Amino acid sequence: MHKLEYNYILVSAVVSWFVAQIIKTFLHFILTKKFKAERLIGAGGMPSSHSALVCSATIAVSRKCGIGSAEFAIMFLVAMIVMYDAMGVRRAAGLHAREINRMNRLFISKESIKSSDSKDIEQKRKELKEYLGHTPFEVLGGALLGILIAMTMPVG
Repeated sequence: MHKLEYNYILVSAVVSWFVAQIIKTFLHFILTKKFKAERLIGAGGMPSSHSALVCSATIAVSRKCGIGSAEFAIMFLVAMIVMYDAMGVRRAAGLHAREINRMNRLFISKESIKSSDSKDIEQKRKELKEYLGHTPFEVLGGALLGILIAMTMPVG
């Protein structure tokens, strides 16, 4: 039987993601006074769990392999791409979804739909997911959280 080993890089990344999701859910609850289970696994919000995960993994790789290693170089580049994408493409997609949802609410009201098919009405009323990307502040929050967690965990 193979002994289960402690993988510092993997554990610090996953713990960072998990802690970010818990914080995100808690902050959402404080701001809205509503618990939303989707926040436990969903994208978007403060702090960025994607940024926490990749920054934690990057710091963990630097501590385990050194900043001169190929592993660190690759992880650093992946982290930059993930954080850039979170603030760019995914954030823009979320803003587009918000506007499309707003337009749907304006143009598709119960009075304007002349269909007796409730499934058709429900399909037209389905809203797009708006929490996709992050503000730079949310990405920074996730990055700092990931760095902190990776620095406090034992390298093993």
